[in-house]
Order: sequence, then C-alpha cells, then structure tokens
Amino acid sequence: MYPKINDVLYIQLDTGDEKEASIVYKSRISDMDEESMYMEVPLQEGTGRLKKLFIGDELSAYFLTEGGVKNYFNTYVLSHHEDVIRLVRIKKPEPDQITKVQRRSFLRVQAELEVAVTAKDGTQFLTKTEDVGGGGISFYLKPEQRIKEGSVLHCWLLVPYKNGSVEHVPFEGEVVRIKELPTNRSIAMLKFKQIADMERQKLIRYCFERQFDFRNR
Repeated sequence: MYPKINDVLYIQLDTGDEKEASIVYKSRISDMDEESMYMEVPLQEGTGRLKKLFIGDELSAYFLTEGGVKNYFNTYVLSHHEDVIRLVRIKKPEPDQITKVQRRSFLRVQAELEVAVTAKDGTQFLTKTEDVGGGGISFYLKPEQRIKEGSVLHCWLLVPYKNGSVEHVPFEGEVVRIKELPTNRSIAMLKFKQIADMERQKLIRYCFERQFDFRNR
C-alpha cells in the first residue's frame, strides 16, 4: 500500500551522525509516478525550518494509515523538480519494501574497498572501507593512524563494478564517530561533506549492485 497524494511523510536522514539522524522532518506528497514520489521540501518539526536535501541523501520515512499505523520505507533523493513549488523527487519503494517495522541504512552495504585518505595536517594513508553508502563511508584505522572526531578528510575511493570497470570517487568527508575494536584497530565513520552529484551516483550504483548480489545468494 502506497501513500496517497497530499499524505504527510515523516522523514529522518541517515548520515551517520546520530544527533542529525534523530531529527524528524515533515513533508507532503505532491505527485507520484511509476518510479518516483514527488514531495515538498521538508520542514523540521518544531522549528518549521526548511531542510535542503541533496541528490543521493538517504532517507528513512513513514506515513500514517487508518488507526495511526506507521508504514516505514527507506529511499533516497533522485533529483529536484520545479513545478508551481519546488519539489524533491525520491525513489518509490517496491510494495514489499513498505513495512510496519522501521529499517535504517537503506543504501549502506558492507564492502572492503580501497580508499586513500589525506588529513588537513598532511597525514596520508591507504586503508579499506568497512561499509559504503550514499551518505558516507566507514573505514578501518591502524593504531598509528590517528584521526579525531570532527576531522575533515580528503579521500579517493576505488569503486569496482560487476562489468569489470573501475571508478575513482573523490570526496571530502567529516569524521562523525570513531569506534574502537577489540583487535586494537578502530573504525572511522564519515559523512560526506562535499561530493559531486555524479560521484555520489557512482556509489549508489555500486550499492545497488551489491544489494542485488546479497539478495541472490
């Protein structure tokens, strides 16, 4: 069951930043087609501030049906659309992806990809990712690789596809969390601070290929 035109959507962003991910935004569905939903620019509950969304932003959304039942689905921003008012076009979920149980991290997939990291102080190193997604990545740190929460890093990610082609995805990311591991290593969790739409789409394509592989195992 899909939401109807003019239904309210309640939205949270999946950025890797727990504080930001807890903020709830409200929007309204303006139109729908076979592949997409068109919604108004979301407003933050309580403040009424508009929330600017970027292509590839991962969203956890729900709408209410009879009896106040919450129907959850995960999606991401496809594009912006100029009509009488500015609309945000998001991916329409498959019917079986709408559930009464909240699920997060729609585009995040586990993957060991090579990433080159450069910190503002000139520190450089190569490492492997723990997972990647449309909103950010996480990667492993050795004990000697000192990175602090809040650091801004310049990165190059090597992204291989099933057809054998390989893309390099450059971006600037902010470290939102460092997670210590029992193995004397740690994981740095980054959200994208600056990334070109075209580069983000490369990552989204990779994530969908990986999800398809997981489903068919």
